[in-house]
Amino acid sequence: MAAPEIPKKYKAVIYDKPGTLSTKVVELDTPEPGPGEVLINLSHSGVCHSDFGIMMNSWSQLPFPTSEGQVGGHEGVGTIVKMGPAICLGSGELRYSCAGGGLGHIAVQLGSRGMGYRVIGVDADAKEELVLSSGAEHFVPLSAGKAIPDKVKELTGGLGAHAVVVLTAANGAYAQAVDMLRFGGTLVAVGIPEGEPVAIAGAMPQTLVAKALKIVGVAVGDRREAIETMDFARRGIVKSHHRVEKMDALTAVFEEMEGGKLQGRVVLDLS
Repeated sequence: MAAPEIPKKYKAVIYDKPGTLSTKVVELDTPEPGPGEVLINLSHSGVCHSDFGIMMNSWSQLPFPTSEGQVGGHEGVGTIVKMGPAICLGSGELRYSCAGGGLGHIAVQLGSRGMGYRVIGVDADAKEELVLSSGAEHFVPLSAGKAIPDKVKELTGGLGAHAVVVLTAANGAYAQAVDMLRFGGTLVAVGIPEGEPVAIAGAMPQTLVAKALKIVGVAVGDRREAIETMDFARRGIVKSHHRVEKMDALTAVFEEMEGGKLQGRVVLDLS
């Protein structure tokens, strides 16, 4: 088989004015893979809230500030078109999921349909239909504000949830999560808030001890969990709610994201 023809230029979306909501499609020189590297022709990429945070210079924990002209995205899929020196074939096939797409509705499906849990979804009011159709038994809108923990307790017989999984990058969500838990409950931290690190409000030692609470962090998952998740998708238990947009639509997608209007995941067609 002939080697694929590699263009000297490729299209990319860059953050042209970091700190503001602005992106631009440009042409860049195609890099040459060095030792231990491969060149991948990306066909699609998911749009993650962390991309938004990097564009807006909201994550001071990362290399800061974001460089003008930085290429965005970290959820790409594509085909290897060229290998650098010192590349060898692995000992087997690796199937791996970054689990980065529209986390909320995927988590609801995994919990309710995949594991048989009774799920309460908490999200923006406009996402009620998506959350319930994904398998949640109940929905609590963000417009309930400070009353959200009380509503969760009402739905759980006054006890609270066995576990609260925080998928959003909001300190406010973490602050309310502790109050939603029952005795012996677990707070699962997934979403990473932007800005300076803030301790979880309400997670005082007195509360943790009195209610025997646990707080755990989850960093993507291991290979076994990734394979199990992919198997759920293969069997149709988990289905991604997504839409495909062109590269030049990214700024508009970020505007939707900022307004909390996105339903599921947006995937960019990079062709």
